[in-house]
Amino acid sequence: IRGYDAGKRVVGRKRHLLVDSLGLVLLAVVHPANIQDRDGAKLLLELLTNRFGWLKPIWADGGYAGKLVQWVRQLQRKRPIQLDIVRRRDDTRGFKVLPKRWIVERTFGWLSKYRRMS
Repeated sequence: IRGYDAGKRVVGRKRHLLVDSLGLVLLAVVHPANIQDRDGAKLLLELLTNRFGWLKPIWADGGYAGKLVQWVRQLQRKRPIQLDIVRRRDDTRGFKVLPKRWIVERTFGWLSKYRRMS
């Protein structure tokens, strides 16, 4: 499964991870790069409906805002979860560590360090 995302200039696959507060992987979804990130997150959150009943708050990057937030509200009827979007401030330039967002980035760093995991 391969695809091309013209916005990010990515050829191949995209990965979506659901990690706990320590950065340990709970769920992972891999899909072609031509699927939008919000749709890939839906694939991940659909798997969540039957698993990890203790998990309530979910933090996501600002790229997942919009239709995904509305979709999660519909999902809340089946399962009590709360999606919080971690946004970067508009006046910030360069790299800035965002609360809770660095946990997923650290996990991607761990996975990228070992070639077999990529």
